[in-house]
Amino acid sequence: MDAQYDAVIVGAGFGGMGAAIQLRRLGYRDLLILDREDDLGGTWHVNRYPGLAVDIPSSTYSYSFEPNPYWSRLFAPGAELKKYAEHVADKYGLRASMRFGAVVTGATWDGSSWRVSIEGGETVTAKYLLTATGFLSQPKMPDIEGIDRFAGKVIHTTKWDDSYDLAGKRAAVIGTGATAVQLIPEIAKVAGELTVYQRTPIWVSPKPDYAVPKPLQQAFAKLPLVQRAVRLAGSSVLELMMISGVVQYRQFRGANRIAERWCRAHLYRQVRDPVLRRKLTPDYSFGCKRPTFSNDYFPAFTRPHVHLETTSIERIDETGIVTADGKRTEIDTLVLATGFNLWDVNFPAIEIIGRDGKNLGKWWRDNRFQAYEGVTVPGFPNLVSLNSPYSYSGLSYFTTIECQMKHLDRLFKGMRARGSDVFEVTQRANDEFLDRMKHKVGHSVFALGQCATANSYYFNQHGEATLLRPTSTISAHREAARFPLEDYSFA
Repeated sequence: MDAQYDAVIVGAGFGGMGAAIQLRRLGYRDLLILDREDDLGGTWHVNRYPGLAVDIPSSTYSYSFEPNPYWSRLFAPGAELKKYAEHVADKYGLRASMRFGAVVTGATWDGSSWRVSIEGGETVTAKYLLTATGFLSQPKMPDIEGIDRFAGKVIHTTKWDDSYDLAGKRAAVIGTGATAVQLIPEIAKVAGELTVYQRTPIWVSPKPDYAVPKPLQQAFAKLPLVQRAVRLAGSSVLELMMISGVVQYRQFRGANRIAERWCRAHLYRQVRDPVLRRKLTPDYSFGCKRPTFSNDYFPAFTRPHVHLETTSIERIDETGIVTADGKRTEIDTLVLATGFNLWDVNFPAIEIIGRDGKNLGKWWRDNRFQAYEGVTVPGFPNLVSLNSPYSYSGLSYFTTIECQMKHLDRLFKGMRARGSDVFEVTQRANDEFLDRMKHKVGHSVFALGQCATANSYYFNQHGEATLLRPTSTISAHREAARFPLEDYSFA
């Protein structure tokens, strides 16, 4: 007989842990949290590449109800995020509900509960299914001729090999996104030669990073209001960037251009060579692709042994890379900073079959990517999809997590007040939400800016920007706490 739970949560990162904490607050104790990795933490467990750090101020990158007064820097290194995840799991008693090395292959609604299949033949059953598989959880391998023939060392940034020594090696990095911005300066310190293959440059602004003094950490611990004030200040800056640079582009084009000039000035100060500077300058609007902060990314390219290659790669052979102009570069090590595959395999990350055999992945791809308030989908009773279209609110992932926790609180309390144990968002509510999001996207940089050359994961395969919620975080939080319960049917 299949094991029966109140809820199965797929994913033991911050999103899954937030959902588990909220369900426990609501009185659900029989939870099962499944994760394919060998420990908790999601992206902060999987990623261990040199230079890994949070790319927004640490004070905003945590649960508001569980602040960490002991961040060592304004932008905390990855190991501290992993440690924070472990702290949360221990404090809120989540470890006992976690199973690692459990690869979920699919889930099916049987009319009254969800049957969740685990690799190896096991099936578990739950009244509620919550998917928290992360936005950036499926590594993207580049589709380049001959890459499988390369005889040297190949490392993807999500599977970093700590035992491999890059010292003196002829290395190549493919990709110049946010991960590469952190990684490339570190590789440049030790590699004998480094060639970086860039398809799309990235907007980079100065990084106001500094060590947090011990006395200030102690003040945060003893006077939580002080850290709350710092968090509010940091969140306000991020919100201003999001609203003026992305969401309300129609009203704030000038602010967007100021952000571009700020990044250009940073590049100009650090790179004097006009040819190199031109290669590193994006030709798309600020906000079309996630920007980042760094003080050492641009200077890395001014080192004599570091080379920036912007000609497209034609093929890879056993010992090197050949670009479209015929230039061949011999390498020992190939580092893939090629990011993640969101829209082909990550929405959803597992096969989910709802009412009447409705396949979520197929439905999203045949229709528009959509989810009511970025949380639920019509035709999928008792499913909460935490990584859905229009769910990412603001620049801190924790804004998204806590919005969804508020939604869960209102939804489950409303369901229980009606004496029900099954919920499903109505088609009407879903359609109205989708229409509203489409209208708001029309005012954003995604519709009005120059985004054609950005190669941004914000856009799905249909060219629609359906990842970010195009509203303020204040609006997202308000709607999560006040959405009409009539938008759901209960049974």
